[in-house]
Amino acid sequence: MKRICISEFMDPAAVQALTPGFDVRYEPGWVDQRPALLDALPEADALIVRNRTQVDAALLERSPALRVVGRLGVGLDNIDVGACRERGIQVIPAVGANARSVAEYVVTTAAMLLRGAYLASEQVAAGAWPRARLSEGREALGKTLGLIGYGDIGRQTAALAQAFGMQVVAYDPMLSPDDPVWASTGATCVSLETLLEQSDAVSLHVPLVAATRHLIEVGRLAAMKSGAVLINTARGGVVDESALADALRAGHLAGAALDVFEAEPLSAGSPLAGVPNLLLTPHIGGVTREANARVSMLIARQVRQALEEQA
Repeated sequence: MKRICISEFMDPAAVQALTPGFDVRYEPGWVDQRPALLDALPEADALIVRNRTQVDAALLERSPALRVVGRLGVGLDNIDVGACRERGIQVIPAVGANARSVAEYVVTTAAMLLRGAYLASEQVAAGAWPRARLSEGREALGKTLGLIGYGDIGRQTAALAQAFGMQVVAYDPMLSPDDPVWASTGATCVSLETLLEQSDAVSLHVPLVAATRHLIEVGRLAAMKSGAVLINTARGGVVDESALADALRAGHLAGAALDVFEAEPLSAGSPLAGVPNLLLTPHIGGVTREANARVSMLIARQVRQALEEQA
């Protein structure tokens, strides 16, 4: 019987869907117990992970029977895709299954940051009344949202932002200016420089590769429109965290939200600690009850299909 190891949390219904016909080992704690995971892998035919399990050369060396890696999400920077390809291991990401959750996170967070009125609960509860200061917030209506990367998540984000009455501009070097997607979605194709200059809110939707590491650094933060806000639900290394902290402290940006970080979990003493107008969430932009169910079931079905085809 083929063995499937699952090293991070997965929707219970999807785990149950994998069980008939397979030896399923579901241990979400394995992500923090690498020796135990490595001990379980020599006879594993499939491994299902999220974003923290490192599917690297050392892990693959301990997994001679491995033929499928299912990714409960879309980013692949924790998986050595090239090494998997060399070994004939199929890598299956959950493309599109969590796009709606990310899009909702981005648009609601952009509106919240532009309004600037949701970080005063403790002051109000303590008897302060910062009404004058918090009356300076801005509506989303008529503002420009800039999307860096215009794949499925970016396009769903654009649709929700347009429902708010926002204008959408996007930069994606993988899409030509005459690609029909621009006309069909109502977004305007612009250069990165123009996007930063024009956007009231900027959201990142790119993978972490050599070309995108610290894509948003001190120079590009300075090039952003004064009073703009930045949202990163892509990968932490795309933003220079120290430079962002400086831009927020200086007041050049009105706010930022980071759901992803260069090192996860975020360590104590991070340059982001205590920074004003900064929202931090623990890599949950694409993880809601609904998205988790969709992602998990998609990967369960595709991993099952891949193993059955290899029988």
